[in-house]
Amino acid sequence: MTVNRRHIAIIAPPTAGHINPLVALGTSLVEAGRRVTIVHLADVVSLVPNGSVGFAALDHPSDCQGLLAAYYRKLAQPSGPVGLTRMIRGTASMTELLLEALPAALSRLEVDAVLADSVEPAGALVARHLRLPFVTAVTGLPLLREPMVPPPFLGWEYRPTAAGLRRNNGGYAVSDLLMRPIAKVVSSYARRWKLDPDPRQQWSDRLHVAQCPAGLDFPRAALPQSFRYGAPWRLDEAYVDLPEDDGRPLIFCSLGSLQGARRSLFAAMTAACAAVGARAVVAHGGGLSEAEVTSLPGRPLVRAFWSQTRILPKCSAAILHGGFNTVLDALAAGVPIVAVPLAFEQPATAARLKRIGAARIVSPAEADKGGLEAALRLVLSDPSYRHAANLLAAEIAGAGGAAEAAALVDSALFDDVDAMPAGLSSSDGEPACAA
Repeated sequence: MTVNRRHIAIIAPPTAGHINPLVALGTSLVEAGRRVTIVHLADVVSLVPNGSVGFAALDHPSDCQGLLAAYYRKLAQPSGPVGLTRMIRGTASMTELLLEALPAALSRLEVDAVLADSVEPAGALVARHLRLPFVTAVTGLPLLREPMVPPPFLGWEYRPTAAGLRRNNGGYAVSDLLMRPIAKVVSSYARRWKLDPDPRQQWSDRLHVAQCPAGLDFPRAALPQSFRYGAPWRLDEAYVDLPEDDGRPLIFCSLGSLQGARRSLFAAMTAACAAVGARAVVAHGGGLSEAEVTSLPGRPLVRAFWSQTRILPKCSAAILHGGFNTVLDALAAGVPIVAVPLAFEQPATAARLKRIGAARIVSPAEADKGGLEAALRLVLSDPSYRHAANLLAAEIAGAGGAAEAAALVDSALFDDVDAMPAGLSSSDGEPACAA
């Protein structure tokens, strides 16, 4: 293998919200002369578009058939004590499967380095086990813990006071307790491989690269020197030709790829759009049936998927669940947001949007009671919301996106390694895939 074709494996959660931006980042790395492969369960290939980024399926026991579909069902119902516990246990099982299967797969694929999503600890741990250089990729909110920054899955406002510090400490304690199933799996494999199980070891000291703009995050006081904010990692999307134009302003409405079956919430969105004299453009991710689509009020334009980077610049506002990629696309287009956070990091993203003034926040309960209409009227009539979104759009436009991030990744992984014979690690000179 020649030096300029060094092979990078991408390890990430098996969801579109993580895979899509990493495919864009991987594509830029391929354009820089690297070979890039996403490695996961065979079913994940459906999330990887035909292009320059490859895919390799893990070898796994036959009883893992259907595991991905079962995992998606858990992610689609993540709320409440039962749903949250089930989701965390399902995530722990997914991480355990990766930890068991990845070492052999990466050795078989002759991988030279790993691009590890920050949400999936298996990528970093397996890279350390195989003595492979790795970079941490942050597709969502930065997860680095700081005392004054609330836990990344809670919708708490930034409060740099003694009371805020006490609140955050309590939040982290509860978060650590809830996440114990995942921590237990990771610690078990770390001990098996004679590695430090400290969770901080999962962050790369070479590079911690995020698609999150600095202006969206809460203020930070202790970021590592290797951390870099950035801008959305996106592939070029096809031009969107709207099927018809009835003269009303457009409002983009999305609940992402996992929550798109919530017909009642979509109905509240489209009704609110109609009430303010606008037309909803709905992306349901395949979650709605034809009958459900037909029943939505307000004559919305509805598809399973829209080219978000193309349709959002045509819109006057967006009603979103707070999924990170769609939020970034809306901000990149300078579009103000009504956020209805449902789960995962969405409440925390909404809290950041509220802090910068780019969004109005409505709870799911308020949305069902007509709260969306008032919020939508406000973000459409008050220019401060669009002004705040435009400030982020300017930051995003100047940040370089996937191409800039790929240059940082390539330099962090290979500037020192390329000076050595192929197959050697820069850490200690031992074979890169030594088990």
